[in-house]
Amino acid sequence: MAKLSAKDLEYRHEGNSVSLINFHFVFVPKRRRPVLVRGIGDRAQEIMFEVAVQNKWRILSLGIQPDHIHLLVNVTVNDSAAKVAHRFKGRLSHDLRIEFEWLKKLPSMWTPSYFVGSVGNVSTAIVRQYIESQTGK
Repeated sequence: MAKLSAKDLEYRHEGNSVSLINFHFVFVPKRRRPVLVRGIGDRAQEIMFEVAVQNKWRILSLGIQPDHIHLLVNVTVNDSAAKVAHRFKGRLSHDLRIEFEWLKKLPSMWTPSYFVGSVGNVSTAIVRQYIESQTGK
């Protein structure tokens, strides 16, 4: 995984908005089976970068373990966490099941749930303090 550049940590300037929207996702295969092995993990990484490029997202960090994936991704203002999860999980499931026949034996590739947390370059406490300091100006 490449190191983060200064550009990766900058605000996005798009149209009429300026944003910094980073999500931390955890995706888990159905029944937490260790299926991301024997080249599947490497191919999953390639697919995830393809999805990110197609959607104008930036993958800031990616960790693929045999039984789960951690993803830190920067998205645009038009992208909800649900949309991002759907795009990654859907494309991974589709492409991996075509390329690795034995995955078709699983009832589904992923659990229907996922973890997502919003991440910024400042803490919630600092933002709250800033907002409170602006009151009355």
